[in-house]
Amino acid sequence: MIVGWRGGPFCGLAHATYIVVRNERAKLFGGSNVAAVIEKELLCKDFLTKSKKLLIDGKWVDAESGKTFETYNPATEEVLTRVAEGGKADVDKAVKAARKAFESGPWRKMSNAERAKLMFKLADSIEAHADELAQLETLDNGKPIKESRYVDVAQTIETFRYYGGWATKLEGETINANSDFFTYTLREPIGVVGQIIPWNFPMLMAAWKLGPALACGNTVILKPAEQTPLTALRIGELAMECGFPEGVINIITGFGADSAGSALANHMDVDKIAFTGEDKTGREILKASLGNLKRVSLELGGKAPNIVFADADIDAAVRGAITGIFFNQGQVCCAGSRLFLEKPIHDEFMSKLLERVGKMRQGQGMDEKTHIGPQVSKEQQERVLNYIDIAKKEGAKLECGGMAPEELGKGYFVKPTIFTGVNNDMRIAQEEVFGPVLAVIPFNNIEDVAEQANKTTFGLSGAVWTKDIKKAHRLAGKIKAGTVWVNCYNLLDPAIPFGGYKMSGYGRELGKHSIELYTNIKSVWVNLAE
Repeated sequence: MIVGWRGGPFCGLAHATYIVVRNERAKLFGGSNVAAVIEKELLCKDFLTKSKKLLIDGKWVDAESGKTFETYNPATEEVLTRVAEGGKADVDKAVKAARKAFESGPWRKMSNAERAKLMFKLADSIEAHADELAQLETLDNGKPIKESRYVDVAQTIETFRYYGGWATKLEGETINANSDFFTYTLREPIGVVGQIIPWNFPMLMAAWKLGPALACGNTVILKPAEQTPLTALRIGELAMECGFPEGVINIITGFGADSAGSALANHMDVDKIAFTGEDKTGREILKASLGNLKRVSLELGGKAPNIVFADADIDAAVRGAITGIFFNQGQVCCAGSRLFLEKPIHDEFMSKLLERVGKMRQGQGMDEKTHIGPQVSKEQQERVLNYIDIAKKEGAKLECGGMAPEELGKGYFVKPTIFTGVNNDMRIAQEEVFGPVLAVIPFNNIEDVAEQANKTTFGLSGAVWTKDIKKAHRLAGKIKAGTVWVNCYNLLDPAIPFGGYKMSGYGRELGKHSIELYTNIKSVWVNLAE
């Protein structure tokens, strides 16, 4: 599946027929303006009302401490439900269960085809519950329901199916190095894997992590972000219903620093940690791995250059710029937060961009007409607003937005914000805001923009807009980033690798390259000499 956008003031999100639903919890969606379009029963009602426990060794259990924490709807600031707060003791139990399942459980004895069958079954189950999962993701994260249903859920399904296919295609090789020996390699699972996922794409990041790990035969302890634990727990329920053996998938909800996350990163019986999140936390995880030298893969932040030349299709590039920065409220590691405009088109581009952004509708994620929802939390809203203040103090010119919309009342909203007159050395151009804030920077030529694009500690992604294919290839080669889009933005597919350069991390998720993250290579020498 390819994720892309076409048409509409928000560059698209296809005109879906998703019907938002109604019940006694309609207040969760923010009042009468949304309730008017809520027509059916809330599909995730039963899940929200029951207790949320930890998944350890195939059983749903309370945290050892008995503690729970609240998860909120960021559009209304109201409590959705309470979730078990796992800690070090719970991580210990989960690691022991995962180790047992890996070393001596039925998972180890399963054929690759049987593992593939389970993964396909899970993908089918997620598809059967697609609307329910989309609602959970929107309620817990705040993103528009169209994005949840037609991006997050859809690609979660495709990711599990893609890696289900890989389960039967893991191969070693024979190497004719010496006629006196038969030499070959085995590709084997690493073992017990800890996976820590972020809050911006909770369901999809779970799939990116679980898919290759399970396909390769590992066992997993998944730690979702405390802000958005619900879809991971629901997928855990579906996995148990599909028949995954005890201890293969364990889910520990809770907090990161000095709690479940750090306990997982420090655990001496975890063979690998996979982390997606901010670079500061990534460094701490790397330090924690030194105890047993566990394998680590990191997908961290970005400060992507989105580069538009004067010969580009301006209208298409405007749509791409909107997708690049405002999709998922700007809470995207590969967001095109630095928009480089060649000077001859600067004013024309800005006029069209501001006109289109002015038509974007901000509001409750469960409202189908919403283009942009709230930030995930009060903390994130305050972070974004603080960066807006910093940009003003540094001399950037505010063209639109720059505040929380008073008309929406409650909720962690920030208006779509654009700054011009930005210098590439400003903090707004160098630090990851992780919100709907765009820094517009003029440039003179390809050499100028290549230098500015790479003048950042990050290197996750970038984009080039031009009708000159030679120029596109030249600049794509110059940009120091793991992904470069040409005349498009935010295209992803489970078969295409994704990851970063520099402080955007290392290792590649998706595609065949992620198989390397979750396997070891063993060389075998057999003496044939007489």
